[in-house]
Amino acid sequence: MRQRARRLRPRSVRTRLVLISTVLATLAVLVSQAAGLAVMRSWLTGQIDHRLTDFRPPPPAAYAPAHGRRPDAPEPREDALPSDYRVFFYTSDGRLRPDSLGSGSGRPRLPSTVSALTLESGRPTTVPAADGGSRWRVIADTGPDGRRVVVALPLDTVEGATSKLLWFSLAIGAVVAAGVGLLGSAAVRLGLRPLARMERTALRITGGESALTVADTDPRTETGRLGIAFNTMLGQVRAALHRKDASEQRLRRFMADAGHELRTPLTSIQGFAELLVEQPRLPAARRREAHELIARNAERMSRLVDDLFLLAKLGYAPVAHRETVDLLSLAADGVGAAVVAHPGREVRLAPLGRGGGDGAEPALDVVEALGDAHQLSQVIGNLLANACRHTPPGARVEVRVGTVRTGPDTGGTDRPGRGSATAALPAGVPACVVEVADDGPGLAADAAQQVFERFYRGPAAGPDGAEPGSGLGLSIASTIAEAHDGRLEVDTRPGYGSTFRLLLPRSVGAGPGDLP
Repeated sequence: MRQRARRLRPRSVRTRLVLISTVLATLAVLVSQAAGLAVMRSWLTGQIDHRLTDFRPPPPAAYAPAHGRRPDAPEPREDALPSDYRVFFYTSDGRLRPDSLGSGSGRPRLPSTVSALTLESGRPTTVPAADGGSRWRVIADTGPDGRRVVVALPLDTVEGATSKLLWFSLAIGAVVAAGVGLLGSAAVRLGLRPLARMERTALRITGGESALTVADTDPRTETGRLGIAFNTMLGQVRAALHRKDASEQRLRRFMADAGHELRTPLTSIQGFAELLVEQPRLPAARRREAHELIARNAERMSRLVDDLFLLAKLGYAPVAHRETVDLLSLAADGVGAAVVAHPGREVRLAPLGRGGGDGAEPALDVVEALGDAHQLSQVIGNLLANACRHTPPGARVEVRVGTVRTGPDTGGTDRPGRGSATAALPAGVPACVVEVADDGPGLAADAAQQVFERFYRGPAAGPDGAEPGSGLGLSIASTIAEAHDGRLEVDTRPGYGSTFRLLLPRSVGAGPGDLP
């Protein structure tokens, strides 16, 4: 039975709304009609009670024949009682007389003896009819001679009126139910039209039209708010799909680039190894050269694998070790290492100047930030190595350390001619800065946007025979900066050199030169 009832239960929201509205409207009509019927019946009964209580029996001569008259007495008048009143008498010995005063047919069911009469004097009561017809409203009284008298009025008028009103109420309820069912169905269909449009839009979206949105977005209506939420959800889903597609594209490109980068040294190692195996009698100089090339390519592969592992580690794990790091000391160590690795190259350490009211602070003796000293040192080393490798031998390289408040002129935010792989920092916040600037040829705008991508190689302008890098140095440096909640960016344009800028949150005091 439960399963059958569940199958019969309407599943459509439209059908449920129509059924609910029809039932509620019909119940409201029936309840109101029932209340009106009860009020009308009570009012009509009250009118009869008022007539009964106001009734005064006729003079004894009018109802004496009902007691027994003398033979010479006149015949009783049939109009001795007004309207449809009926008067019944009990004899002196307490029995109900079979005759009565009044016209009309039928009579109430009264007890045959006065001792069985339970009517209270002066209080109207409803009793059934003796012949099973309409009921009667009766009141008991005492006649002038002390005998009990019962005055009665029929309730056929009241019952007829209430019966007609009852059938009228039922007819009105049926008409209202039919009307509400028809009109309610049309009204509900009209009201649910935005939901129907939303349903069709969702079906089209699932069919492949992913650029569609819901048009009904009025925040004052429920469907409009639902449309806003639906469009917001669609936007988030599209953004997630775009991020997923972009991530997959980057992963495919990364795998292809990594495979290409590893294929070159592997091919060289394989070629020289086959040469040594197939020609065991090679001259000693050729054999030594082959061994050196194999070792060099193996070392290159090892560095490449280490860089890839570091990128993967930085991408999936936060900075494990944070301590107070003196950026000025790290920059000085990086400059010293660059001078040793690139003899004859002019590399110097300089203060970070104001630059014409750009908001920068003078260089401090100590510029401290929280982070991993080894990783930050690697960033500075990568920037210096990149500047020395991709600029002419006579180009100067300058490392500047200081503190600024982020902005278009001081760094940390986006502007034309500035490239970065990470999001901009909030404007106006204090930051520690390490800049590596050169007066080389600079970069074009498209190259400035690609320079932080993995396996991107710019044109080498260093000494001939310099070993090309893996194209991962700037990508690793940018990832390290992002892991430190900072940003690595480049300001450049052709013919004006390049400035790579590392910005880190300034969360550690640095003495008397703190920014306000």
